[in-house]
Amino acid sequence: MYAIVELGGRQYRVEKNSELLVNRMPGKPSSVVKFKHILFAKEKNAYHSGTPYLKDAYVTCEILSHPRAKKVIAFKYKRRKSQKRIKGHRQDLTKLKVKEIKI
Repeated sequence: MYAIVELGGRQYRVEKNSELLVNRMPGKPSSVVKFKHILFAKEKNAYHSGTPYLKDAYVTCEILSHPRAKKVIAFKYKRRKSQKRIKGHRQDLTKLKVKEIKI
């Protein structure tokens, strides 16, 4: 059984006991969150598709931690001008573990 969930404008495929990294969400580690934006679900041989979301369906997840992604470097350079600029960015993430998928 799996489901396609929409979180923060992105779509994620989730299964029970799977872990995923999403953009930073409010909440403390070990707290439980519930998502209702389920686009698609597969249960054994049955497929469920929403228009755009499934009614009365939800996914329950536990927040494990709030890590940060690897640093991404933005390097700008103009030749023959002696001009260069380096800027780094680290995205704030939330690590989730799927506890339950209810269709």
